[in-house]
Amino acid sequence: MGKDKFLRGAMILTLAGLMVKIIGSVNRILLSRLLGGEGIGLYQMAYPVYLLLLAISSAGIPVAISIIVSGYLAKQDYGNVRRVFHLSLAVMASLGLVLALLLVAGAGWLVDTGVIRDGRAYYALVALAPAVFFGTVLASFRGLFQGHQLMTPPAVSQILEQFIRVVTMIVLAYVLLPYGLEYAAAGAAFGAVPGSLLGMVVLGCFYHHYRKIWRQQYGDLQPREQLERGALVKRLLFLALPVSCANVLVPVTNSIDVLLVPGCLISSGLTVEQATTQFGYLAGMAQPLLLLATIPTISLATSLVPAISEAHALGKWDVIENKAATAVKLCCLLTLPAAVGMGVLAEPISRLLYGTGKAGVAMLHSAPALWFLGMHQVTTGVLQGMGYSALPMVHMLIGIGAKLAVLSPLTAGEYGIVGAAWATNINFGVTALLNILALGYYKITFRWYNIIRIMVAAALMGAVAVNVYAAAAVLGNVVAVVLAMAVAAAAYVLLLLLLGAVSKDELRHLPLVKKFCK
Repeated sequence: MGKDKFLRGAMILTLAGLMVKIIGSVNRILLSRLLGGEGIGLYQMAYPVYLLLLAISSAGIPVAISIIVSGYLAKQDYGNVRRVFHLSLAVMASLGLVLALLLVAGAGWLVDTGVIRDGRAYYALVALAPAVFFGTVLASFRGLFQGHQLMTPPAVSQILEQFIRVVTMIVLAYVLLPYGLEYAAAGAAFGAVPGSLLGMVVLGCFYHHYRKIWRQQYGDLQPREQLERGALVKRLLFLALPVSCANVLVPVTNSIDVLLVPGCLISSGLTVEQATTQFGYLAGMAQPLLLLATIPTISLATSLVPAISEAHALGKWDVIENKAATAVKLCCLLTLPAAVGMGVLAEPISRLLYGTGKAGVAMLHSAPALWFLGMHQVTTGVLQGMGYSALPMVHMLIGIGAKLAVLSPLTAGEYGIVGAAWATNINFGVTALLNILALGYYKITFRWYNIIRIMVAAALMGAVAVNVYAAAAVLGNVVAVVLAMAVAAAAYVLLLLLLGAVSKDELRHLPLVKKFCK
């Protein structure tokens, strides 16, 4: 039942993540047409500041709360669950208020000092301040529900938050556009405020509903383990700060590409225009597919943290190893065929999505990162659930160091954009490997013979995809790609069964197919 619970939670978060991405994509298209390049530029100058403040203030809190809450729930100590939530809520509300006021007060300074190059972005910065407060408070509610392994409330709030945010952005941008681009951009930025406010209200309603159930279920609300408030705050920060730092490192990694790759390409002999174009193929076309394809693994990691923490609190190492092995195997089942498919059909997929096949080279050589990144995310979830939240951050720093070491030699030489793609592969590969080695040190191992079978099935699937595409190419690129993917997917499932990589019992635990395997 425990396995079903965390897999069901991962599926719920995956579906929510896909819906949020779809809504966001529609918004990006509509807003770009409405504001144009200049207006979007003003919006994009302010929005990263908001994301950075959220990453600093609240990125690690849901993970930290879910770890502590699931640990206390495993011991039937609901009194301390309430204490942790109420304390985190007070801390996050105070921190969110301080950061929101800091953004309002510091917006002018960011413009005056040239950090924000265009002074017209000032209004968008100020408009985002309330969203910093609401988004920070929202993190406490999400951590509570994740700790209870209830993923539906956070999923529903994310979807509604994104929908209201997008509607408000488009409406305000349209209404304010006649008054100037700076006001339209500010209106678009303000969309984050009602979105995060609604998300907080929705989770508050869920909390009111579940609080009655929890009281009936746990009865005694007195903490069984008496901890001082300062000790609880210290533990929250101890778990949350490394996660927040790791989230800050994600834009740092992206910034490395922005700052170094174009210059390295120019050093390789390309003109400025050619270097910009090549960089666009990598950063604007290939890498976004990686992020889209790893939504399931992010969801799996999020759902895995409280499940592992619960088992860790009870000292059930066999359960930890079983859940970790299940999660890694599911990660491989999803990311390996996706990586192979993206690689062997890179040029046709590029033409299908972007109207040009020239991004195919960047997509082909970026494909391995899809598996490496998925493995990094899932193994990070296991380590965090065990309480070792600092290790993934350290491993990310080492991975970034490895990327910096190889980026210039690979990209400035004869390899060009291919070298830049492989520098990213090395980054994620090193990080994932270090996570796996750390888990091995704690006696958490995986069934590698099953993973090898999945690799073989994915490789054979890739051969099927190539041959089907070649045979169907006369029907046009769109039909050929769709047909190749469909036949390859069917062949992959059949190969998994023939090679013994999956069993009927394992399929039975997948929520979407459970009823067909009874």
